[in-house]
Amino acid sequence: MASFSAGAPATGAPGAPVAPARLVPSPSLPPEPASPVLREAEPVSPVSPVLWEAGLVSPVSPVSPVLREAVAEAARGVLAAPGAGRRLLRGSARVVAAVGRRTVAMVVLAALWEALPRLGVVDPTFLTPLSGVLAAWWDLLLSGELLDHTRASLIRSLSGFALAIVVAIPLGLLIGWYKPLADLLNPVLELFRNTAALALFPVFVLILGLGETSKISIILYACSWPILLNTIAGVKSVDPLLIKSARSMVLPPIRLFQKVILPAAVPTIFTGVRLAGAYSILVLVAAEMVGAKAGLGYLINYAQFNFRVPDMYAGILTISVLGLLFNQLLVRLEHRFSTWRTS
Repeated sequence: MASFSAGAPATGAPGAPVAPARLVPSPSLPPEPASPVLREAEPVSPVSPVLWEAGLVSPVSPVSPVLREAVAEAARGVLAAPGAGRRLLRGSARVVAAVGRRTVAMVVLAALWEALPRLGVVDPTFLTPLSGVLAAWWDLLLSGELLDHTRASLIRSLSGFALAIVVAIPLGLLIGWYKPLADLLNPVLELFRNTAALALFPVFVLILGLGETSKISIILYACSWPILLNTIAGVKSVDPLLIKSARSMVLPPIRLFQKVILPAAVPTIFTGVRLAGAYSILVLVAAEMVGAKAGLGYLINYAQFNFRVPDMYAGILTISVLGLLFNQLLVRLEHRFSTWRTS
């Protein structure tokens, strides 16, 4: 920076006016070049005052060196962290491996189903290749026949299943909690629990007829037992220390049942609910084979009598998929109502 020195003071008589001092540049320092000045005619990009005050932008350049350096540093950090990429790849590989382990058996089954009839190992007349079954399934879907049968089956199955939950869970809680009631009903429970539901289906048909009532009733009967027995077992298997601790805090019986007994019995209850879901599908098919005019069981039976083998396998495949989806839904509900448990 250029420096300046004051000239020698003027001499004169006392009281005379003093001449102003002159600024003389110092020859020892080189002159500094002038700083660039933003011209008024030069366009300036509009910037946010918040970014301006934070130092991320400047009035001369829309992106300040601070922001450019931060972006470059972030890029260098991403490029210099190959471990993160390896962890991501390992996680993806684990997911793919888990999915592969769960689907490999299904893929092998589908391959065998397709290959054995085509190779002549089994007669394709009685075991249609999987591609033919899928083609028949698609034709039934396009015609609307499959949807009609599926709707009829779902209405019957879900109705009996829902009624079983409504009836069996409260009854199981009462029997498991009150010992006198358990002693009274235990002989009857032991008698009917060992009687197959399908063995009683003719009785239901004789009493209730061939309509929807008998079919829903037999599904209700079949689904009630696993729910009832597992609910009783769940209540009886609650840790006695939990009950004693709750009673020591003078917890009312209703609150004790709500806060201790019921949450502890939920996993066992859902085990019975999942079994009942499977029973609702199995018993439904057998019930629809007798005196029904719609439903997947009726479709299977009708296709067999008319030697429509691909349609028969299409109905069986549809029932299997419905049962799988139903079970997965119940598993999700079990996790939802058992979130308090630690894994």
